[in-house]
Amino acid sequence: MVTVTQKDQEGNFADILAICQRINSERDLGSLLDLIAREATKLLDCDRASIFLLDRERNELWSKVALGSDEILRFDAASGIAGAAVTGGRAINVLDAYSDPRFYTGIDSRTGYRTRTILAVPLRNQFGDILGAFETLNKRSGVFNRQDEESLLTIASHAAIAIETAQLIGALRHSQDELVEQNTHLWRQVESRYNSHGIIGTSARIQQVVRLIERIRDSVVNVLITGESGTGKEMAAKAIHFTSPRARKPFVALNCAALPETLVESELFGIEKGVATGVNPRIGHFQKADGGTLFLDEIADLSMAAQAKILRVLQERVVERVGSRGPVPVDVRLLAATNKDLEAEIGKGNFREDLYYRIKVLHIQMPPLRDIREDIPLLANHFLKEYGRENARSDMEFAPAIVLRLTAAAWPGNVRQLRNEVMRLAACARQSLITEEDLFDDPPMPMPAVKQQAGKPQSLKTAIEELERRMIHEAIESTRNNQQQAARLLGLSRQGLINKLKRYSLGA
Repeated sequence: MVTVTQKDQEGNFADILAICQRINSERDLGSLLDLIAREATKLLDCDRASIFLLDRERNELWSKVALGSDEILRFDAASGIAGAAVTGGRAINVLDAYSDPRFYTGIDSRTGYRTRTILAVPLRNQFGDILGAFETLNKRSGVFNRQDEESLLTIASHAAIAIETAQLIGALRHSQDELVEQNTHLWRQVESRYNSHGIIGTSARIQQVVRLIERIRDSVVNVLITGESGTGKEMAAKAIHFTSPRARKPFVALNCAALPETLVESELFGIEKGVATGVNPRIGHFQKADGGTLFLDEIADLSMAAQAKILRVLQERVVERVGSRGPVPVDVRLLAATNKDLEAEIGKGNFREDLYYRIKVLHIQMPPLRDIREDIPLLANHFLKEYGRENARSDMEFAPAIVLRLTAAAWPGNVRQLRNEVMRLAACARQSLITEEDLFDDPPMPMPAVKQQAGKPQSLKTAIEELERRMIHEAIESTRNNQQQAARLLGLSRQGLINKLKRYSLGA
């Protein structure tokens, strides 16, 4: 025959099991703490229950003041009965709170509550580490007994694991939210940059490129971008991608000229495991760009065999990995670039005519820097500001003579060479103002020369006048008679330039 005590014990175990199941199903820390406190008050038939979590960095215990409250209570981890349970690592049963010297009366004074009896146990995780304390207050009938202690310790062991899990999930969610926020911020920066296309220049030819990109932004057709090395072909490709509906999808760039012939297929289309000893499987650039844009730079350097396979991908919208028997569908917009004359390459038998027409649905020609000299001061100052941001030297600027020399240079390497030269000048500059003293002995920029007849030495005044006349002439010529820009190049006011034009009979 089962005694009443045994029945009560079995019922208590069943209640504890049900509580633990509910605890283990809750993942939000705030809701979990409320649930544990609520269930403990019911099981132990008491007024209140509180969970105090240990903040090891500050050596404090913290908890909500009351069930369902958002107010947070913090106190020294060695204070009160809860602190004693954490410090001692054992259950503490207090029959008369105000007669126990360890009792912290400050909480009652703050909340207006009158504590009589207390049962507190440490919260231990599965490794034995103490996470805090679990405390119940004011047994409704009598005092807390031995069975209450065992029940609270059992709940506490499950609660500790559930709390750690909820804290970990909360931290992961917080990290995920931070990553999402950072990603959103970065996308805003990218979109802001490429909303102006990232292409700098006010010249007619650059603005023509910008307007064309604006017109094709919603299109998915393939684009061929041509131009000399360093003219910004990849910048134009990025502008096309990041202003298009595919902007949030991958932009994948591949320099075909840098690919050994033996790796072209695996890099473009991918490779399966087991094709050769030690070969690991990987996806190709077409699959990496799925849903987005694939930029093939120097496409003219691909072999005829590789060109044929690219043509097939563009026609059938599928790729086949090396060693695979099944096609993989891909959705890719192709942007191709080259510094070669593809029509001439077709005539030489080096480029497929059918691929040429497939990739040249739209054509963008990037002008060489020598043809857009009026943009050089703008570009140079942009790169100087870029250097300043990266090196905490935001006050740097060019002397007018340096801007003139930059504008007059040949720039066979185009914008890329200009950027490198600006970075070199900025790095070598002794002061915030970059002057001719910062140039090397053999600068890549030609210095406006003063012509002098042999055997007839000039006075200093005459030499200066000839140099000034030549510099003004070149500034006017380089800016295509734009007096405002020329004056800026020379460090003059517009009226000052007009006066000098009249003085030297250069036209006003």
